Amino acid sequence: MNYGLFGSLGWKVSELGFGAWAIGGDMWGPQADSDSIAALNKAIDLGVNFIDTAQGYGMGHSEDLIGAVLQGRRETVFVATKVPMKPGSPWPLPLLADSEEIFPRKYVIEECEKSLRRLHRDYIDVYQFHTWSANFNQQTEWFEAVCRLKQDGKIRAFGVSVPDTNPECVVGGVALGRVDAVQTVYNIFEQFPQQNLFPVCTRVNAAVIARVPFDEGALTGKFTDSTVFASGDIRSRYFRGTNLKRVVERVNAIRRFKEKRYPDISMAEYALRFCVSSPGITTVIPGMRTPAQVEENVRAAQAGPLDLDEIAGLKAHSWRKDFWHQEEV
Repeated sequence: MNYGLFGSLGWKVSELGFGAWAIGGDMWGPQADSDSIAALNKAIDLGVNFIDTAQGYGMGHSEDLIGAVLQGRRETVFVATKVPMKPGSPWPLPLLADSEEIFPRKYVIEECEKSLRRLHRDYIDVYQFHTWSANFNQQTEWFEAVCRLKQDGKIRAFGVSVPDTNPECVVGGVALGRVDAVQTVYNIFEQFPQQNLFPVCTRVNAAVIARVPFDEGALTGKFTDSTVFASGDIRSRYFRGTNLKRVVERVNAIRRFKEKRYPDISMAEYALRFCVSSPGITTVIPGMRTPAQVEENVRAAQAGPLDLDEIAGLKAHSWRKDFWHQEEV
């Protein structure tokens, strides 16, 4: 496993992290806790030392599982979790959202205590807001809450999980030194963060966590036009209507491009190696549900970056979309 520094904090973090949304068990189809626990242990065994979760993943169940596993481990493992917007907040956030209404000081502090109890930890390594509005960048109440949590030793770093369609909304907060880490969608389709977000984070030495490297599974190449998702699987909404057909067409085009120079590797390995090829990324957090998936992803990360010509050629396959809020036409 390769490791890199987590922004300015000096932590040595594995370039492959564990994305823990699916193990929450309520939004990605059936999931056995035994598989989740085995996957977490396998990841740590293989050198993964960064886990990303959220209060909203299984209404805290993902945090509970991580806490139980880590109680039985002696390795240093960095845990990032997220606080959701205050209940009743509008989604998506308006451009001029007020942080005092979405992430009020008292709420942020109280929710941190809940995560600490579920994780069985004295502190959270990276405490993240689960969305962001550019209007928050210079507001003060949320920042006072974060500073209080840091001073009290409850969190070590503050991060933001930026919206899929507007990753640049946080650059003001990053530039002001208020944000230690940014989590953003980054994959072969969504290459947009390279243009502005990554350079800003690099300039001020803020960490970058890349999520959704497989575009909710599409870039593994396992979906067809007739794929049907299990009851309760959130991807039935993401790939609704014509979305699945359109993404399968583009994935097949990427597959044809891959076959010219990388015919012997899977689409999943190809997609993950694309992400680890970016010098702007600190760690990539694919969702992992079984030990087999962990092993496959670790092998892909260990294989290293794609070559520069391949990365340049993949720019032609960049595709900005908004499947959560609209249907592709």
